[in-house]
Amino acid sequence: MSLFKKIESIITTLNIETIPEERKEILKPLIEFVQEKVDSNQEIRLNFICTHNSRRSHLSQVWAQTIAHYFKIKNVFCYSGGTESTALFPMVAETLRNTGFEINTIAETNNPIYSIKYSGNESPVIGFSKKLDDDFNPKSEFAAIMTCSQADGGCPFIVGAEKRIPITYEDPKLFDNTPQQAEKYNERSLQIATEIFYIFSQIQS
Repeated sequence: MSLFKKIESIITTLNIETIPEERKEILKPLIEFVQEKVDSNQEIRLNFICTHNSRRSHLSQVWAQTIAHYFKIKNVFCYSGGTESTALFPMVAETLRNTGFEINTIAETNNPIYSIKYSGNESPVIGFSKKLDDDFNPKSEFAAIMTCSQADGGCPFIVGAEKRIPITYEDPKLFDNTPQQAEKYNERSLQIATEIFYIFSQIQS
């Protein structure tokens, strides 16, 4: 079954021409990692890591799982984690909901657990804040993608990672409790989506 219509509509408007050449160079190691796995018919495990696993790492995880499905790239399993555990920030869930994702709260706690669906028949992404080595995440044979410079600097070595790839983003947290909050979260979400679209668009199956 295809993606939900609103998500698919947004994906078709993503413009990879807006990605600067120097940024494409930063994305290249992840393209190579995915391509190697596709070529050898292996599972593709991507763990997106940020300090608090509350914003950028979740946006990256959700968009990667969604866009892999869009491009019909099989055996892609996306995860996220932090150097510490906090909570998935509510504005992230709201931003994804406004983009067409179906989001349901599975557990209401200090660290809520969300079901995030991009398609009627596909398993949802389970969104909650966790440390990068949480049992929910893979122990080996994965790429660790560092989505914030703080985690990149603070985690020089990720146990079990085949490859460690820094692809950092500015933190939309800077705009929390300001009039631009919703706009900036959406802007960051679409930047991440555009770059992930570019990554998967380069894969030869």
